[in-house]
Amino acid sequence: MSNQLPIVDDVCCTPLVREPLTEPQAVELARMFKAVGDPVRLRLLSLIGSHDGGEACVCDLIGAFDLTGPTISHHLKVLRESGLITGERRGTWIYYRAEPDTLARLSTLLQPAAAVTA
Repeated sequence: MSNQLPIVDDVCCTPLVREPLTEPQAVELARMFKAVGDPVRLRLLSLIGSHDGGEACVCDLIGAFDLTGPTISHHLKVLRESGLITGERRGTWIYYRAEPDTLARLSTLLQPAAAVTA
């Protein structure tokens, strides 16, 4: 069983301007937005997504912040549990990758009305 929170399937195709969110959709999406609402987590997501090959070792991320390893691990856990990143252990390190499907769903959800009707 995955540690990631499930995403309601119709969220990816239902921008906010087309129809209102259901309560479960709003709860799920709020978790994702809360995850990226923190500046450290937003930077982590950006660092991971823009890293060569689209993945970054936790060892590559720690040096970018004036924070302890456990604090960085906490932020990575929040991103992972919200479904925005995935992690894969390789030896003693964990490599993180942005989850493109989740990012695409959030992007589609926030499209303005003009983009939805086009």
